[in-house]
Amino acid sequence: MPEQTNTLTVGAAVARFLEECGVQAAFGVISIHNMPILDAMHARDRVRWVMARGEAGACNMADAYARTTGRLGVCITSTGTAAGNAAGAMVEALTAGTPLLHITGQIETEYLDQNLAYIHEAPDQLAMLQSISKAAFRVRSAETALSTLKQAVQTALTAPTGPVSVEIPIDIQEALIPLPDLTALPVPRAEPSAAALDALAERLAKAKRPLLWLGGGARHAGAAVQRLLALGVGVVTSTQGRGIVPEDDARSLGAYNLHAPVEKFYQTCDAMLVVGSRLRGNETLKYKLKLPKPLYRIDADASADGRCYTTDFFVQGDSELALNGLADRLQGRMQVDPQFAEDLRAARAQAEASLIDGLGPYAELVTQLQKAAGRNFNWVRDVTVSNSTWGNRQLKVFDPRAGVHALGGGIGQGLAMGIGAAVAAAETKSGRKTLALSGDGGFILNLGELATAVQERADVVYVLMNDQKYGVIRNIQDAHYGGRRCYVDLHTPDYAQLSASLGLGHTRVKNLKELPAALDRAQSASGPFILEIDMLSIGSFKTAFAGPPTKLAQPA
Repeated sequence: MPEQTNTLTVGAAVARFLEECGVQAAFGVISIHNMPILDAMHARDRVRWVMARGEAGACNMADAYARTTGRLGVCITSTGTAAGNAAGAMVEALTAGTPLLHITGQIETEYLDQNLAYIHEAPDQLAMLQSISKAAFRVRSAETALSTLKQAVQTALTAPTGPVSVEIPIDIQEALIPLPDLTALPVPRAEPSAAALDALAERLAKAKRPLLWLGGGARHAGAAVQRLLALGVGVVTSTQGRGIVPEDDARSLGAYNLHAPVEKFYQTCDAMLVVGSRLRGNETLKYKLKLPKPLYRIDADASADGRCYTTDFFVQGDSELALNGLADRLQGRMQVDPQFAEDLRAARAQAEASLIDGLGPYAELVTQLQKAAGRNFNWVRDVTVSNSTWGNRQLKVFDPRAGVHALGGGIGQGLAMGIGAAVAAAETKSGRKTLALSGDGGFILNLGELATAVQERADVVYVLMNDQKYGVIRNIQDAHYGGRRCYVDLHTPDYAQLSASLGLGHTRVKNLKELPAALDRAQSASGPFILEIDMLSIGSFKTAFAGPPTKLAQPA
């Protein structure tokens, strides 16, 4: 019988539409409630399918894929419990503003929302998805499946970006439809007002010591930022804004945004322009960090005006368009204080020296990692003491897509994120090695995804900081609970034996003199590798990290 080409299933249409969206890899767990999509994806063999061991890990992988490529991440799960498994990872993607499409199955429309205790149904699943997504949609009919999916992708990619969920009932996935138009909807960019840019330029032209604070919403605006740097403007970044300016650029404070020498430097600045940043609480000492005044903001999200800090002037618009518009208007008008650049360098040097001193023996680890990594690498970090002290700022990154961190504060997501970043590097042929920093407490949470890393031959080196405890919780107990330690000591695997059982490369470093050779072995390995840092043998940090820094309210 000749092949029919004028109709196809909704599942097959979904697979083809993902291809049209430029998706090169998707992540998830196969299930009875997503098989029409995955069967078509397998038959066409144009999108790499990464078989995660759980939906949480799959969503974290898709998140890191999106962050390191700037493209749409895709996670496909089953319904009910499976969709619920992805919830924590979806919260992380929402916190990070990651453009991610979460496609979940759903039971047959005949039984949906009738409280029949039907297997795999979660009561009011759509409401759950709405609470953990930028937006959530249900496909109501086969005829509207593609239009709903198009709207979901457009929503995910429109700034402020974020994860979007789509439920597709299994009977709709299996339904035949005419071959649809697979063209994706255009992604709009918020055009800043010319009058608003004129007014902001007038204000900035008067500044002698102006500073940019760059957040994740400015990651695509690097060339425009360079134009302002050439005019003498300085830069500091949030965690999400790292690498927009290469972190060895002397005109940048990097992510040393809340350290005492930098806060003191802020008070010598006569203007700060915050671009694409939410000024998150743990990067502003719970909004008590004394930022320069006047404080101006540019954001695609109009509701950012006045959020967290009083805004003296606000421009709503895409960061790249707005910054290029400002650079056009400020050309030849800036008269920056000649001492400004040197004062900025001095503030950063003081902040770095203080941090390095507090690392004790681990300062050498940072130095050796930087040397081994070079400039073209992904830097993925889980929530751990090491990241909170040095990973978020001292190991330098040089590209705005190189850094991935669990911004929502949930531990254990870095292992899977490392896989997503490594898959992205392979599919885009970026040549990046992926380094993933984890603590032993978080690492064990998603340990099953190590099997995914091996099966996918993910080119990732896990730098596993193993002190056999929840280190930051112990430090908080010492600082605030009279040293009464409870529920922090962990039974951890013998990672050499575990790695051998999985066919995974591994080495344990008990003395930092062994580190250069261990790093050579890790970097040259093909596929995943665990570089275990035995903290019980090496020793403690000189300065204990006991949670995000805070300070008492100060007079304005």
